[in-house]
Amino acid sequence: MKERLETIITKYNELSKLLTKPEVLTDYNRLKTLSKEQKDLEDIVIKYKEYLDCENTIEEAKKMMSDPDLKELAEEELNSSIVKKEKLERELELMLIPKDPNDDKNIIMEIRGAAGGDEANIFAGDLYRMYSKYAEKQNWKIEVLHEVEGTAGGYSQIEFMIKGENVYSKLKFESGSHRVQRVPVTETQGRVHTSTATVLVMPEVNVEEVEIRESDLKIDVYHSSGAGGQSVNTSNSAVRITHVPTNTIVTCQIERSQLKNKEKAMKMLATKLHEAAIEKRENEVGATRKNKIGTGDRSEKIRTYNYPQNRITDHRINFSIMELDRVMEGNLDPIIEALITEDQRLKLLGE
Repeated sequence: MKERLETIITKYNELSKLLTKPEVLTDYNRLKTLSKEQKDLEDIVIKYKEYLDCENTIEEAKKMMSDPDLKELAEEELNSSIVKKEKLERELELMLIPKDPNDDKNIIMEIRGAAGGDEANIFAGDLYRMYSKYAEKQNWKIEVLHEVEGTAGGYSQIEFMIKGENVYSKLKFESGSHRVQRVPVTETQGRVHTSTATVLVMPEVNVEEVEIRESDLKIDVYHSSGAGGQSVNTSNSAVRITHVPTNTIVTCQIERSQLKNKEKAMKMLATKLHEAAIEKRENEVGATRKNKIGTGDRSEKIRTYNYPQNRITDHRINFSIMELDRVMEGNLDPIIEALITEDQRLKLLGE
């Protein structure tokens, strides 16, 4: 571990020198790239220096032990420094885990009502509200890209972008099938029903990062419509893009401008094609998604929301809390932190 940390210190110092050179200071793009590279190393450098200081304190305390007048004080200093050193070692181990290159990206999230008819759509709406509340607490911004409202409320489908700091790092484990157990508003007998909604989380991808040929696209424009199919715009501003080779369809009608709707639809398309390409490549080589909790597949049952018992359970890590009411108000941190902790544990074990 120390060899890797010394290499990081050397790299950090080299970057510090480079960032003072006139040819770098006058090259905006290079300055931006090198500054980000240095910033990414800064936390681990500070932590390692703290670790080295702790080692020096331990050595000094050991020397002081030979002095009878200072032995008691030295022993106290030695014991506390050993505990601190062990804590710093664990923290440094976690910081040395290879970072997911997508962690600092924005995401596109898609929620669909699945099994359960109207109740599934209502639950999809509840999940959207939950993630919206959580995003608000994180000072993230949400931008709806496409929505199809359910006839009894909620959404049969809603796609939206969440923008902010390290969004993917916190929400990447949300993909999968979410199951709800409760008495639906449409139930007259008071019986508990089970319904599901699916969530898909994809890191944002720029259109330039994916090869998309214009000849492979079928683009339709039409009137935007509100709830009940009523026209809310007299111009053909809504855009539907079909990627013919894969039959991937994206729709955007949020903006009044056809051009803006097309831009957002293309970003959605690029993100979905990129995600599909990764999944296909992994399937072809028979790879399992190592160092990842669950498969990330939409069909995998990951969580149950039990309203009668106010309990929420994440099945991948056998984690349950009796705080469903708080979670649905956006207090997702206990679950997200548990998932991240388990992910780090698996990576440290090399699983």
